[in-house]
Amino acid sequence: MTESLFPLEPTPIYVPDDLLADLRTRLKLTRWPLDAGNDDWYYGVSRRYLEELVDYWINEFDWRKSEAAINVYEHYKVNVNGVPVHFMRKPGVGPNPIPLILTHGWPWTFWHWSKVIDPLADPGAFGGDPAEAFDVIVPSLPGFGFSTPLPNNPDMNFWKVADLWHVLMTKVLGYDKYAAGGCDIGALVTGQLGHKYSSELYAIHIGSALKLSFFNGDRAWDFSGGQPIPDDIPESIRSEILKFDRRFASHLAVHVLDPSTLAYGLSDSPVGMLAWILERWAKWSDNGGNVERVFSKDDLLTHATIFWVNNAIETSIRFYANANRYPWGPSHDRWPVVEAPTGITFVGYENPPGITTENRVRHFLDSDRASWYNHVNIAVHDRGGHFIPWEIPDQWVDDLRRTFRGRR
Repeated sequence: MTESLFPLEPTPIYVPDDLLADLRTRLKLTRWPLDAGNDDWYYGVSRRYLEELVDYWINEFDWRKSEAAINVYEHYKVNVNGVPVHFMRKPGVGPNPIPLILTHGWPWTFWHWSKVIDPLADPGAFGGDPAEAFDVIVPSLPGFGFSTPLPNNPDMNFWKVADLWHVLMTKVLGYDKYAAGGCDIGALVTGQLGHKYSSELYAIHIGSALKLSFFNGDRAWDFSGGQPIPDDIPESIRSEILKFDRRFASHLAVHVLDPSTLAYGLSDSPVGMLAWILERWAKWSDNGGNVERVFSKDDLLTHATIFWVNNAIETSIRFYANANRYPWGPSHDRWPVVEAPTGITFVGYENPPGITTENRVRHFLDSDRASWYNHVNIAVHDRGGHFIPWEIPDQWVDDLRRTFRGRR
């Protein structure tokens, strides 16, 4: 497809003034809990920091500045099989760019890809080879960001998104073949594309390598699957396991078991919504105990505002319950399950307990997950947490390019 043949007219993002005014009013009217004795975040997000962030949201944060930065890129909103889908695009600059769809996770927005979209689309401007250019498509997951509202699709989950993405890329946008990348939920979406539609993909690159059946079963809400910690392991590893479990336990349990109950509070209170997603940004990023080493206040509030103005918190967190309620099933019985050539990026902050960066690749290859993927390029980095293309964008770009070399 040439640039002149792109089939849609862009529509810039715009949030109405009355929505922003309502947000400011709600922030000012917040009734705060006492939060005594929680300066160390032992009980969750500290009121001291959250009040500081909310004051900034009211008095200093400029959504219109963020909106202008977002609108440097092309934006589109289309209907795919009855589902509203927003996506951001940057056309590739090179002799033969190939299309690449990048899928985010939770609590991400499409804007978490903003640090990698330019070098992927225009590598020549960043000292790279123009022959490695991609036509970059960055959608908001249905029910996230500007892919809202979602009243007619209460059952949306990752493997259903893969079907929508395939229609978007091949039918709506008219690409014969495309590339895909993703992290978190987006890695599962991308893995499903590589499973079900491998013949129409050049390759995929993901930020983790879970089994696509990860959310199947009776205890999907429990990261350990109900397995007790063995008695005979060293205390240092036991401590790491407990820290790892604590990082994810409440997140998985609430999102899988009763997301709508949580959503009543978070959909009504922007401070409640911010606290819930801030906990994940703070605990999941490789920030050394200070979230602003990874996300500035403006970054945090840009993402939070995207969630808030679209009333997207309920439909975003329901993805977890729906991955369990409507379990993944294979489209074929061949192995590897994901037949598309697969690149994987691992990061040090997410090393499993007892596993170092040096033996991370071997740990994966020895696991029962490795056989699920046609892995052709596995990279591991000392730095970086859950938000890989935001935290270590240069390494992510290098890893992804390497996956696609010789596969165009």
